[in-house]
Amino acid sequence: MAGVDIGGTKISAGLVTGDGTLERIVTVPTPAAEGPAAVLAAAAGAVRGLDHDVLAVGIGSAGVIDPVGGLVRSATDALPGWAGTDLRGGLRDHLGVPVAVDNDVHAHALGEAWTGAAAGRRTVLLVAVGTGVGGSLLVDGRVHHGARAAAGHVGHIAATPAAGLPCTCGGTGHVEAVSSGPALLTAYLRRGGTPGTGHLSRVAAAAGAGDELAAEVLADGARALGQVIGGLANVLDPDVVLIGGGVSRCGDAWWHPLLEAVEGELLPPLRGLPVHPGALGPAAAVIGAARLGWAVAA
Repeated sequence: MAGVDIGGTKISAGLVTGDGTLERIVTVPTPAAEGPAAVLAAAAGAVRGLDHDVLAVGIGSAGVIDPVGGLVRSATDALPGWAGTDLRGGLRDHLGVPVAVDNDVHAHALGEAWTGAAAGRRTVLLVAVGTGVGGSLLVDGRVHHGARAAAGHVGHIAATPAAGLPCTCGGTGHVEAVSSGPALLTAYLRRGGTPGTGHLSRVAAAAGAGDELAAEVLADGARALGQVIGGLANVLDPDVVLIGGGVSRCGDAWWHPLLEAVEGELLPPLRGLPVHPGALGPAAAVIGAARLGWAVAA
């Protein structure tokens, strides 16, 4: 079975066995600027690069994905023209096998629930913090998509520290504007951080080395997100909360204030709710996408 993770900068295809073991992975750049047809062709090429016949393919893609109709309902400028793409039909035409599709964060959650840190858990809330802030809720192993396939947009919950700040969705005041990777890097530079710092990993390294400003910036973003996650937990009452994405690798300067903020928001019955990193890292979405593929191949 092949699982494919389509993002704005790279596409990863993996060969995944029936028990969720990732046997091989192929990663290629996403030709986003060349348009949807080029992206579909690149995804199909990555699957062919696995050099193995597959029964079906599961796709986890950036954007609001309709898992029933197979279409991309909306997407950001990271994938120009992606909205309206027939994701399932296009890949099926390229590869000639059944194709299942869903959002990449939902695929991430499915992977962790299958063989990762949420295996055996009935209700799982995943929050992925990277270029944006996404989320997924699983109940009994099934994704909650919502009435319009748009469930999971954790980054677009209002947060006081983001008041007045523009968000990528066109609104203002959403937690993504202060807690995403780009937002943290921008805040560090705006507040007097080392000029020319071009990646959040350098901010995290500086915080780990004792840079007070770097630590303050990470903590501010983490607290804002932690309050949102705690509020969501009060509404959803999950068995476990998993945190993934590149920002989650920023170390203790980020994790400690995040966990404190989550715990500070929780209602008494939820105190001590497990909140921890995923176990599968970047492979989670590929493995979860393959799970979708196994479902349509059965």
